[in-house]
Amino acid sequence: MHNPWLALETGADAAERTGQVRRAHEEFVTEGAIGAQVRNVVAESWQRCAGASVEPESVASIDLADADLAAYRSAHPLSRVMPLFRELLGTVADDGAHLLSVCDENGRMLWVEGHSQVQRHAERMNFVPGARWSERYIGTNAPGTALAVDHAVQIFTAEHYCRPVQAWTCAAAPVHDPRTHRLIGAIDITGGDHLAAPQSLALVQATARAAEAFLAAQAAVGGASAGGAPVLNALGCDEALLDTGGGAPLRLGRRHSEIMVLLAAHPEGLTGERLALELYGERSVTPVTLRAELSRLRGLLGPLLDSRPYRLRTLPHTDHDAVGEALAEGDLPTALSAYRGPLLPLSEAPGVMRLRRRLEDRLRRALLASRDPVLLEEWVRTPWGEDDLEMWEALLAGRQSGQARTAALNGRVRELRRAYGLDSAQEPAPRRPYGEDRGAHATYRQRSRP
Repeated sequence: MHNPWLALETGADAAERTGQVRRAHEEFVTEGAIGAQVRNVVAESWQRCAGASVEPESVASIDLADADLAAYRSAHPLSRVMPLFRELLGTVADDGAHLLSVCDENGRMLWVEGHSQVQRHAERMNFVPGARWSERYIGTNAPGTALAVDHAVQIFTAEHYCRPVQAWTCAAAPVHDPRTHRLIGAIDITGGDHLAAPQSLALVQATARAAEAFLAAQAAVGGASAGGAPVLNALGCDEALLDTGGGAPLRLGRRHSEIMVLLAAHPEGLTGERLALELYGERSVTPVTLRAELSRLRGLLGPLLDSRPYRLRTLPHTDHDAVGEALAEGDLPTALSAYRGPLLPLSEAPGVMRLRRRLEDRLRRALLASRDPVLLEEWVRTPWGEDDLEMWEALLAGRQSGQARTAALNGRVRELRRAYGLDSAQEPAPRRPYGEDRGAHATYRQRSRP
């Protein structure tokens, strides 16, 4: 089976394939139709670009330069792995045919390196440090699309959404923070159509993994010696991951996951009676049951767990808080990227359900208020947002794209309105169509990132 992330099948004619894709691209930007010859990852990216009203003749904008750029990238975590990137990809950057580039989690280019002549050629499309290369700014491209789908990918010639970029082929892989598992950027190589070979994708994937291993080793040493805060990941997974900085993350059982989430949300601590209420609600549970759970958890955590009241001596950084902090700062793309799904989605603990609902509501309200078609599209393409009628209606209302795409949106809205028993187009959409139904959460089991 052909790897869907590779641009060309083995033995395919690059010139013939370029012609096919270029014709498909013209058909899409003029009529909104996508032919079967377009890879799914590219077709979905083109649809996101159309939803964001990206113009096919666009070039990237530059929003950081000179001292501001230097200060920003020196503080970025990927600055620590630039020597490794240069060591592993230096020959690629110096061979006169390729460029090595590194961008942050928002698609902003931090470094673009290579032969001076190739760099001058790339400058014509603003493929330079400080320029924004996320999909919502410059359409389908390897680093921007790798960030959008969180996967290594090749983008070949006319698969690029914007025509000024279609002379190039590129391969990129996302890089994650090894402790929080959040995206921190992408590594990319850009050049001619020979980069559509499988080796280029494997090369950037291996380089991204080497960078993550390097950062993990630094975090383990620094966390153990400097007493760094633990990291708790509980979004989109039924069993939370706790990383204390001293080895592999610890996968917690479901009840221990709930206890950790609740204690992390209450730094002041919780009495046994209050913790039991947050975990079990009005159910009759003996104090011995809770003490037994906490005793087992203390065996895993050691001195991290204190009692009278029950609290964590060192508060962990949580992915739940990361989303909330991004929302508080008005950084909605980062908040959406960090949101890996509902908090402990199968948990029925009242305290966890309250935290889950509060975060979902904050994020949804911000998305609806933004009216950003790219962000709305990202939400409805997720397992937890695919049946969210209110979001689909907001996406349709703000759409400025082709007739075919608008018809597809209308069809999905009608389908969901029928499913929710809403006969009149004037009836308001249910506020939480995906929310507190345990069965709805069970329809997906987003894997925890190890």
